[in-house]
Parts: sequence; C-alpha cells; structure tokens
Amino acid sequence: MSHASIQISAPDPVAVPIALETPADAAGVDALILAAFGPGRFAKTAERLREGSRPAVGFVAHRQGRIVGSVRLWPVVIGATPGLFLGPIAVEAAVRSEGLGARLVQACVDHARMTATGGVLLVGDRAYFERFGFVGAPEAQLPGPVDQRRVLWLAVGSETAAGGVRIG
Repeated sequence: MSHASIQISAPDPVAVPIALETPADAAGVDALILAAFGPGRFAKTAERLREGSRPAVGFVAHRQGRIVGSVRLWPVVIGATPGLFLGPIAVEAAVRSEGLGARLVQACVDHARMTATGGVLLVGDRAYFERFGFVGAPEAQLPGPVDQRRVLWLAVGSETAAGGVRIG
C-alpha cells in the first residue's frame, strides 16, 4: 500500500478532505467498517476474496481527529485482465448526507486511471455506481455466491471483465 502523504482536494473547501490511507489509519478504518457492516460481512464473497491479501491503496476522510470515511482497492485479476477490487466503502452515519461516499469512489476511479490498471471491479448497487461509469460485469466470476446483477466493472482502457476473479 502506498503511504505517501498527498491529499486529494475536494471542490468544496469546507468538505472533509480525502487522503491516502496510512498505517496509522488501520485501526480507525477497521472500526468504521465494523460499525458500518457488522461481523456478518465476513460471510460475504467479497470479503472472502480480500482475505489474506493487502490493499493496493486505501483512501480515508478524517474529521476532528477520527476517520469518518474509508475505501480500499485490492489487486485482482479477472480472467487475464489486471484490475482493482473496490471495497468495502464505509462512511460514518452522521456524515452520509455530505457526498463523502461519492468522493471516496471518485478517488478510487481517479487512482485507477492514473495507474492505468485494466479497470475497477466491485459488488454493489448498480443505480449508485453507474454515475461513475460502472456497468454490469456478467462474465466476471467471483469465487463464491454473489448476486451477479451487483457485480460491476469500470474499464480504464478497452479491457473487459471476463473470467474467474482472483487476488492479483
């Protein structure tokens, strides 16, 4: 995981800034994810895929010394296409109406484009993620049960998401 101390500026100067996750953020990120998803998340296929891997990069939002938003990207290969697996994305309940989740997703999309990966894969709500350019990925096969309608892909180049998904 990259630990540079750059910040990604928000268009609104009063908004919570998005920054690269650092090792010092790990406990706060874990607590936020636990609060958002509970222990049931460990049974999900997406969590099984991430298990035993390290994120390629993570983004966090701090407010008053605590983490109020986070998202991570994990290296994956879909068939023969290298990509990044987005998730989990978590935002503290008190700030969910501020657009922080969308800004975290946009940071992931921007990172994928800057690193010229094949694309970004996720399991999520199509109606929410379509605004970022995500489309259905019916040919991406995650290792476990998943609602295939929720498997989405954002191609960075001309790559497609077809085949088995594994940690890269």
